[in-house]
Amino acid sequence: MPKAFKIPQSVLVVIHTAQLDVLLIKRADVHNFWQSVTGSKDWPGEDYRDTALREVREETGIDCGACPGATLVDWGVENVYAIYPLWLHRYAPGVQRNTEHLFGLLVPHGAAVRLNPREHSESCWLPWREAAQACFSPSNAEAILMLPRRTAELVGS
Repeated sequence: MPKAFKIPQSVLVVIHTAQLDVLLIKRADVHNFWQSVTGSKDWPGEDYRDTALREVREETGIDCGACPGATLVDWGVENVYAIYPLWLHRYAPGVQRNTEHLFGLLVPHGAAVRLNPREHSESCWLPWREAAQACFSPSNAEAILMLPRRTAELVGS
């Protein structure tokens, strides 16, 4: 059976509380790599929102439909970046760049997190500025730094 390559279209979901505490999860396969929820589409036509909901559930156990007060917001922002050399083998030959679509997920304070141990080994909630500093990925840090403005837009709408 031929190898199934990852689709170079993904989501980044910044999970946060109303107090702007941000959930970070530590990758199990890379030393000290803290990040928000990320993941690729399962097929080219998969809607980014569906990808975000699936990845949040798979990586954190948070089911947005069953979590009272959870609100997923499409930030309408995309990043295009070079795929880290460490993960190029997961993509078809010649694929060098990924398009990442950003979302925010507001959850109640104390929302339970259940990690998938194959993907992540630890989780923590940090104030947004500290979370941005702790992220390995510059695009993830930048997304977290957008959080106060994005949250104000949500409250103002």
